[in-house]
Amino acid sequence: MTFFHKHPYQPFIQKDTTKLIVGTLPPPRFSTRQLHEKDVDFCYGSYFNSLWLFIDKIHNLNLLYDNSEAAVLQRKQFLIQHKIGVCDIVDSAEREKIDASDLGMNNIKLRNIIGYIKQYPKIDTLLFTGGNSKNGPEYFFRKHLKANNLKLEVVSNKVPRIHQFYLDSNDKNTAKRLIKTVSLTSGSGAANISISRLPLYKQLKARNPNFNTFDFRVLQYREFF
Repeated sequence: MTFFHKHPYQPFIQKDTTKLIVGTLPPPRFSTRQLHEKDVDFCYGSYFNSLWLFIDKIHNLNLLYDNSEAAVLQRKQFLIQHKIGVCDIVDSAEREKIDASDLGMNNIKLRNIIGYIKQYPKIDTLLFTGGNSKNGPEYFFRKHLKANNLKLEVVSNKVPRIHQFYLDSNDKNTAKRLIKTVSLTSGSGAANISISRLPLYKQLKARNPNFNTFDFRVLQYREFF
């Protein structure tokens, strides 16, 4: 039987939001309301995803990791304060197997990210929580851009890879908007293998044997969060 995986959260964007975090879908348990004890009922609330663990480490937030409203409020306050929004690109998908695998998604419906960028004119940066591998956020965004007759230009091919594109302004008297995209290393455990192969990681590990993949992500995310 096919599982219909609908995104449980609406985009979280304010009038002054400048950066958007863009992922795919939270694990199915967030849609079926079967959260684990340490999950937070909000975007990237899976304790195993680690995005909030990285942000917590960078800013010393002492975040709560539970199902409470207080835990949700902490995260919303951080995002508002730092003018960061969240708008995952997948609105819904179907799955043969009920898991969080991006590759397991079929009949995918995408959100109109370009529409949200046009609606919120302060947005100038998209932070992808993963790269251009199949069914990753950058992969889907490239398809979304193509449908809008737009494409990414390379700014930097080093990890995290940075691209940019130009978007027509809603105001004819205003110049085109330059939007930057950053493909961060995914917070999932599956990305640890690719991190361990990176020359920079090997170099840092050689200097400090205690340095690990969590530390590497914190180092990378710090620049953008």
